[in-house]
Amino acid sequence: MNTIAKYRRVEKPIKGEYPEYSEIYMSLLQDDGMILQHMEDNLTKIKSLIYSLPEEKLYHRYADGKWTIKEILLHIIDDERIFSYRAIRYGRNDNTSLHGFEQEDYAKYSYANERSLDSIFEEYEAVRKSTLSLFQNLPEDAFMRSGGGIADDGSTINVRTVRGLAYHIAGHELRHIKIIKERYLDLSTENGIL
Repeated sequence: MNTIAKYRRVEKPIKGEYPEYSEIYMSLLQDDGMILQHMEDNLTKIKSLIYSLPEEKLYHRYADGKWTIKEILLHIIDDERIFSYRAIRYGRNDNTSLHGFEQEDYAKYSYANERSLDSIFEEYEAVRKSTLSLFQNLPEDAFMRSGGGIADDGSTINVRTVRGLAYHIAGHELRHIKIIKERYLDLSTENGIL
């Protein structure tokens, strides 16, 4: 019996399709082309992990100035929104350089710790559904289009292809879940993050 994949294949980007610093994210991802399916599956696993924690853990900071787990979750959502926006811009052949964002300000003004976990995951699931729909329905030739950010001197930096953006979103999420497990929960990720 043939099983039809729910999502299209998106091949893993190669070096040069993303900035060097993103290697920390790319190294966490499988090279099977099933990144969209992994993104859907990972959200289910993340939700299960986070809901299994005692509530007080959601407000824990492993060091001064570090984010709480709730703030990390909102940061993942914000980052996914921003990088999906970049993907639609570049995918539609608009390679206008875009400004970055100050993640510390975003975390501070998210008021994540004042929100219920249910409201956070309602937003997380809505953003993920939108992200998956975007990448599922982009024309095939859109995945190799690219764009970048604006440096302080006005030059273009951090150039990524659209498929590089899809993998950034997935890898960025895994990187933060790895940090949660290792630094907040004292759990090993030696046998996998999720």
